[in-house]
Amino acid sequence: MTDARLRYGRASLALSFFAQGLAFAILVTRIPALQKQYGMSDAVLPVFLAAVPILAGAGSFAAEALAKRVGPAMVLRCSQPVVLLALLGVGAGREMWHVALALGVFGLAVGMLDASMNMLGVSLQRAYGRSIMLGFHAAYSLGGIAGASLAWVGANAELSLLALYLPVVCVLVPVALVGSRWYVNAGEGPGGAGAAGAAGAVGAKGAGAFSFRLLLPLCMVMAFAYIGDSTVSNWSAKYLQDVLGSSEALATVPYNVYMVTTLLGRAVGDFGVRRLGAVAVVRGGAVLAAAGFGVVAVASGPWMGMAGFTLLGLGLCVIVPQTFAAAGRMFPGQSDVAVARLNVFNYVGFLVGSPLVGAIGDAWNYRGAMLVPMVLVLMTLVYARSFASEGDRYGGGHERPRTVDVG
Repeated sequence: MTDARLRYGRASLALSFFAQGLAFAILVTRIPALQKQYGMSDAVLPVFLAAVPILAGAGSFAAEALAKRVGPAMVLRCSQPVVLLALLGVGAGREMWHVALALGVFGLAVGMLDASMNMLGVSLQRAYGRSIMLGFHAAYSLGGIAGASLAWVGANAELSLLALYLPVVCVLVPVALVGSRWYVNAGEGPGGAGAAGAAGAVGAKGAGAFSFRLLLPLCMVMAFAYIGDSTVSNWSAKYLQDVLGSSEALATVPYNVYMVTTLLGRAVGDFGVRRLGAVAVVRGGAVLAAAGFGVVAVASGPWMGMAGFTLLGLGLCVIVPQTFAAAGRMFPGQSDVAVARLNVFNYVGFLVGSPLVGAIGDAWNYRGAMLVPMVLVLMTLVYARSFASEGDRYGGGHERPRTVDVG
């Protein structure tokens, strides 16, 4: 496989991560407008919101099955336009069944999309012979910032959801389709025939069959990370306003700060992995994230709280990409299966995190509730050796066109 093809594959995949980050952010940041457009009660809205990650988990399993037949590149090529068109459907509908159908399609397709993107990311990282996975997730964070910014513009201009989503979809669908021409699965031949090309890697390394028991520690880490992430996205504004006494305007800042620090941490995180190794980076990220939750829990005012959320972004941002990479190292010949199964725990963490913190906050207090994700993130240290590999310190800054390691 030529260096040029790998570079094009890397750029096109980063574009897909960016588009997905934008689409997801522009949906979740306009949930109040969605609730108003469809006349959803406060009791009905959580049901719809919970259905999306549940269906996304089913979509991740579907991506595993489809990737075996047609390859993850084809799964991604087909699922990304569906996600974007489903987003448009959310904005265009008027009846409750319209949004139920659109969100259902969105959930299934986004699970397939997330799984296939990370399958290709792991495959490309193996081909490069050095850590590049954090860079893809940095593109996702950048897309999230762009999507949240567009949502803010739409809200201030009082645009309807359709008026906001239509130009976004009209731009991103053709861009994604054109970019998909250069997707690369490094385990495939030039024709992108499917997952069969990766099967030889199993024999080459003498790797055993896929074992969920061996993957389980990484699944737990993934769930813990997303419990932390969902705590920030769902509770940071309420915490700053209700517990730390900030203004309503200031309460919107922590999540934006969190997104920016997530982008910055991921932008430089690959260099840290190359110099220090994945284990050290994940341990450092877990400690930093736990410290951030601790600062938030004891904060005496809103600015101290925002400092805690800043630490959170810098710490949590490295864990998820490295968890996918570690799954690829653990099962080099069946990395697509491992990534698809691991991706399900993304949605498990998202489903558990927000209700867990809310329940503890209501039953006890929200300062105490922040200690729960802190402890869970610290549990990552118990599983840190699962991120180890003989070749995760690539160093040198050079790319190797083929290697059996993912780092």
